[in-house]
Amino acid sequence: MAAIQMDGFDFVFDPGACETCPGQCCCGESGNVWVNLQEINRICLFLQIHFIDLVEAYLHRVGNRFSCKERVTEQGMECIFFKGAEKKCSIYAVRPTGCRSYPFWDHFKTHTEQLVQECPAIKKK
Repeated sequence: MAAIQMDGFDFVFDPGACETCPGQCCCGESGNVWVNLQEINRICLFLQIHFIDLVEAYLHRVGNRFSCKERVTEQGMECIFFKGAEKKCSIYAVRPTGCRSYPFWDHFKTHTEQLVQECPAIKKK
């Protein structure tokens, strides 16, 4: 898999490195993984569960938005959809936009060193 570059970012992302990563982008510090209505519906179809059941079991409301729940682990917080033992996302095919766009988040335009420590797939230009 070829490395990915994007304008405005001073690093290159090698998605092939995700195969050996322990899932550091899904674990660690607490944070919000926002999901919109379209993403919620895709996750429901993928998991074959009703909208209300998904919201109750996997999401929590933050103001007028929904975010994926987290669970406490020895390493910190972990996304509810992350299979810690397998180091894989259980909804990878329908993961939310925030997960799909990682590591190309605006935050990392000015915090590249943080990203380099967090993600083994990052190579500085």
